[in-house]
Amino acid sequence: MLDARNVCHTIWPGPTACLRSLLGAVALAPVTVHAAPVDLPALIDALSTIHGLIQLGVLAGCLLVPWLIVRVWRGSDAPEPDIWFGARIIDGVLFQLLAWCAVLAASWALERVMRVPLLHIAAPILLSLALIRATVLVLRMAYPESRSVRIAERTFSWLVWFAAVLWLTGLLPVLLQFMETVRWHLGGSDISLRSLLEGGLTVLVVMLVMLWLSALIERRLLLGALENLSVRKMAASMTRAVLLVVGVLVALSVAGIPLAALGVLSGALGVGIGFGLQKLASNYVSGFVILAERSLRIGDMVKVDQFEGRITDIKTRYTIVRALNGRESIVPNELLVTSRVENASLANRELLVQSTVQVAYGTDLDVLLPRVLATINSVPRVIDRPAASVLLSNFAPDGLELTLCFWIDDPDNGLINVRSDVNLAVLRLLNELQVSIPLPQRVVYQGSEPPVHPGSEPPAAPV
Repeated sequence: MLDARNVCHTIWPGPTACLRSLLGAVALAPVTVHAAPVDLPALIDALSTIHGLIQLGVLAGCLLVPWLIVRVWRGSDAPEPDIWFGARIIDGVLFQLLAWCAVLAASWALERVMRVPLLHIAAPILLSLALIRATVLVLRMAYPESRSVRIAERTFSWLVWFAAVLWLTGLLPVLLQFMETVRWHLGGSDISLRSLLEGGLTVLVVMLVMLWLSALIERRLLLGALENLSVRKMAASMTRAVLLVVGVLVALSVAGIPLAALGVLSGALGVGIGFGLQKLASNYVSGFVILAERSLRIGDMVKVDQFEGRITDIKTRYTIVRALNGRESIVPNELLVTSRVENASLANRELLVQSTVQVAYGTDLDVLLPRVLATINSVPRVIDRPAASVLLSNFAPDGLELTLCFWIDDPDNGLINVRSDVNLAVLRLLNELQVSIPLPQRVVYQGSEPPVHPGSEPPAAPV
């Protein structure tokens, strides 16, 4: 019976060692790995021989066959770039994993008749490329607008290539054995530096898998969603939180780190949440409360702390409000729960807009008001119900003040522009009817006594 582990150790012990050091996947049983460093001069000389040419041809075939498989699998109509197929096939994880498996199979087949140092070098390089590409694509899917993703991508890439160089030079097994000798006694258990490294890398891999799953679920929930968007957003956020927590617990268990050893850390974390991280935890809880109550929804027109705009996104920690002039405000969720918020779209989207205009004294309002009302209703964005109205609101010093009241049902398209459209329409009507808009006037008297107008009584003499 063919044992896959023995085959892997016979043809090239690199995958097992890389998985053990990078993924912590072989932590269930001790494995002794003996890796010989790569002799680059001998490798270069071997490439000029017939065996070297055979290896180059086999390596080219190991790259061409996976490319054809992925090309046929994806089809002629290229779907949206994802983690498996990528944008150009070769940048997808599926092609790199298939190429890695093909190189391993070719190494196992050719090892019986010749030495294959070129394939031994190609295998860890392809595995490193697959790990780096998978990490980059998952982080971009989970956090598409985060600037810190690029820093994490570079850091992980350097770590993976550093591990590959250590393996190719034969220093990785020596380093792992040295890390095994460094131990601590924590929580009643002995923990070595190697187990901590393997546990951390295992947590990283499991977290990447959970982030990938949560990103897929979130994309599926929010794809083409027009109704119940807030509920879907809450479901996606809760799914991500649950998957991350479960991923951490599973990763720690797989890495062999007892959860009891984290009692001190969890206690310190609880104290930190109770004091220093109180606001942060409050914002997270408030975010779930907002999404669950649906008091604020994506697309609502709100006014928070003298900032008015439309809600474009609700995160677990903050909410993004975009004003009509393009400015964006990041509002902590706790502020939305504990302070007064004006929501113009909670019950319905109908909003009252007002404007004022003055006409001269002596204007026939019985004729003017119906014409002004008809002009307001002729503006496209003004709705019929509730009905618009024109009111005589004040006897101003310079004229009769009229208040124009009208309703719209699309406040997210702006208020100033619709008010301007109504004002322009009313101004054209007043010019057409030759109704004057009074200007502020002041009368200045020169002399000791004001003039007496015809028909008025003279001022009383001083007593």
